[in-house]
Amino acid sequence: MAELSLITPIEYLKGVGPQKADLLKKELMVFSIGDLLQCYPFRYIDRTKFHKVRELHADMIGAQVLGRLISLQEVGEKRGRRLVGQFRDETGMMELVWFQSLTWLKKTLQVGSAYIIYGKPSEFNGNISMTHPEMELYQQQAKKIGNQTMQPVYSSTEKLKKANLDSRGIQKLQETALMTVLKGVAETLPAYLMEKHQLISFQQALLGIHFPQNEQILKLAIRRLKFEELFFIQLKLLRNKQLNTQKYKGHRFDQVGEKFNRFFTERLPFPLTNAQKRVVKEIRLDCNTGAQMNRLVQGDVGSGKTVVALMSMLLAIDNGFQACMMAPTEILATQHYHGITSLLGEDICKVRLLTGSTPTKARRIIHQELEDGTLDILIGTHALIEDKVKFKNIGFVVIDEQHRFGVEQRAKLWRKNIIPPHMLVMTATPIPRTLAMTMYGDLDISIIDELPAGRKPIKTVHFFENQRLRVFGFMREEIAKGRQVYIVYPLIKESEKLDLLYLEAGLEGLMREFPLPDYRISIVHGKMPVKDKDFEMQRFIKGETQIMVATTVIEVGVNVPNASVMVIENSERFGLSQLHQLRGRVGRGAEQSFCILMSGDKLSKEGRTRLETMVRTNDGFEIAEVDLQLRGPGDISGTQQSGVLDMKIADLAKDQAILTEARQSVIQLFQEDPELGAPENRLLLNYIQKGQPSISWDKIS
Repeated sequence: MAELSLITPIEYLKGVGPQKADLLKKELMVFSIGDLLQCYPFRYIDRTKFHKVRELHADMIGAQVLGRLISLQEVGEKRGRRLVGQFRDETGMMELVWFQSLTWLKKTLQVGSAYIIYGKPSEFNGNISMTHPEMELYQQQAKKIGNQTMQPVYSSTEKLKKANLDSRGIQKLQETALMTVLKGVAETLPAYLMEKHQLISFQQALLGIHFPQNEQILKLAIRRLKFEELFFIQLKLLRNKQLNTQKYKGHRFDQVGEKFNRFFTERLPFPLTNAQKRVVKEIRLDCNTGAQMNRLVQGDVGSGKTVVALMSMLLAIDNGFQACMMAPTEILATQHYHGITSLLGEDICKVRLLTGSTPTKARRIIHQELEDGTLDILIGTHALIEDKVKFKNIGFVVIDEQHRFGVEQRAKLWRKNIIPPHMLVMTATPIPRTLAMTMYGDLDISIIDELPAGRKPIKTVHFFENQRLRVFGFMREEIAKGRQVYIVYPLIKESEKLDLLYLEAGLEGLMREFPLPDYRISIVHGKMPVKDKDFEMQRFIKGETQIMVATTVIEVGVNVPNASVMVIENSERFGLSQLHQLRGRVGRGAEQSFCILMSGDKLSKEGRTRLETMVRTNDGFEIAEVDLQLRGPGDISGTQQSGVLDMKIADLAKDQAILTEARQSVIQLFQEDPELGAPENRLLLNYIQKGQPSISWDKIS
């Protein structure tokens, strides 16, 4: 057989074979020797430290003991069968217990021999034992790859363990793999980059991560592998961005015309913040380059993203194009429609709303107006991407809350014109810098980091259940001033698993505290028919009801300037970004607003951190950073569609400095050698050419 390499199928590695290969493929997604070597240890055991039997106690995470196996006996029947060994050193005796792989263990364990064992001690009736300890025959002169002062510990599963592929079994495979292929492993980064960033070689890094001689070598190996992973992610993203700019022509918006100017001078209800002005300017410049724009605008709740989007759409209309805005829910789409039409008035341009609830007759009129070009701006939900919706000349697309749409859904909008429209993606969930650079690395990013003048920061307080009467009293005071109150619950009906205050029970208590006719209550939740939901919303918006009781359906898209109090029940059950979105439903008028976080008395450490963060700061970007630390990138992103977050070793919550270094390195690389034609960059060009998927959605923001 040919010499083994990183791309050799895993079954050909000595010690694997077809059965273990199938398990490795199913359980760990390991298909080749290279995949195996990318299964990095998650911790290391200090093998220089030994404990005596008499020193062991149940609070230890793990302990290593040198002693002798003096007996081995199978006890129990059927499901209760187990193997029990007596293990002794000069200070005492302990019991070793196994419940699995008994036949194999009886064959391989040698009674009377000296072993180094490692495991978690447990205690019962004053006696110490270890269940399923790692066992290694004590041979002082045993030759090992690397130095066993730091023994790697690998993730395994129950199925793998049954096939003797526990951490120790995987370690042996890693040892075999490195001894087999390491000398033939080619370098993946150009020498000048390694020198510039002071990186060890790829071979040294693989050996150093699996079998480090010491802490220093381990640190160097981790840094090299993290830099490489983040560097290649950025290389791909920025290359796609570069290709899109070259390949996809864009409509040129070369004039700021009458509609834009009329809106700016006559209709804008408040002066733009400096941040809004900066973002509008960035969009104007983008739309006049002749290349298609793909830009992400992030701004905190209430920072004025909608006005920026509207001015961008007016720019398109002034240049002879149509524009559309797509939102993920009917509530949000309707909110945008009412907000934009009230800003524009009757005479600047024609705006329509298209959702799943739009009647057939109105739909036909919209389709006709779109195709003959008399409709300027269409606002809607997924209904916009239906094949029946045809534009005469679409030039600008705004997508709100981007993460709620799949890539292919967005691509359908993208294809509504021969020359693709400019794309503006908006999100009100501020994204930590590291996530934005990774998930949206091929987009240009604008940040609206300033709130409009006159907005008072929302005061946030945390109350426990026993302080509820104080909260009711405060609500009465605010309602007496003519204000309105939201109360948000996590569930509609009681859950057997979660001991939560649920909407229906909460409503009963509220009605006792706030009886008719003095107080009126609206109820909105996701299971209601759209008509009923709209009716209740409108009652609250018009001020006919003072209290809105809702589930998280109001997280986005409700704008009632008179509402000054947001009460969030069981707030410890919500994620940080959700709490921040809910808080943003108040604070929209000139009056001081309040967010009250209600919780039970028992809080987890994470729950306490979330609530303390909300009380401490209103800054969505700071909140997003804490959320990233708490939950990790997979959860916070709300999407896995880019595939970018499937990382082997880098951690976006902790590796911001390395990510920035890697991205800057790629930016400089493309500035100096845009086509990667220099001989020293051949490795990188090969990676990009090999790594390109046959169908790429990356160009779609």
